[in-house]
Amino acid sequence: MTSPQPAPTYVFDGPTSRRGHRMNKMFMSLTRAQAREEFLADESAYCDRFGLAEDQTTAVLRRDWQAMLDLGGSIFYVYKLAMMDGLSMQYLGGVFTGMTEADFKAAMLAGGRTDV
Repeated sequence: MTSPQPAPTYVFDGPTSRRGHRMNKMFMSLTRAQAREEFLADESAYCDRFGLAEDQTTAVLRRDWQAMLDLGGSIFYVYKLAMMDGLSMQYLGGVFTGMTEADFKAAMLAGGRTDV
């Protein structure tokens, strides 16, 4: 049996920031109660309001967390959306590392991942 491959290191650099600017701006707007209500009323229209690219909108609507990062999302902003869905940062950590939320949390409590 082989060990799972470690998740690649995600680098949020200048080009990534520019690529995800509109999406991250939309995520940050979700800190306001009125914005959350508007988003939940029509998620697609809310994405359109911020001028998201089609692939970004698709990632948001499908809650494709990895695609959001790949398309320029900052984990700190993407997490604003996850919180709306009642998800924890440990849940996202699990998604990005191929672990369950419980396994990811246990690994962090034990001092971090040992597969990197």
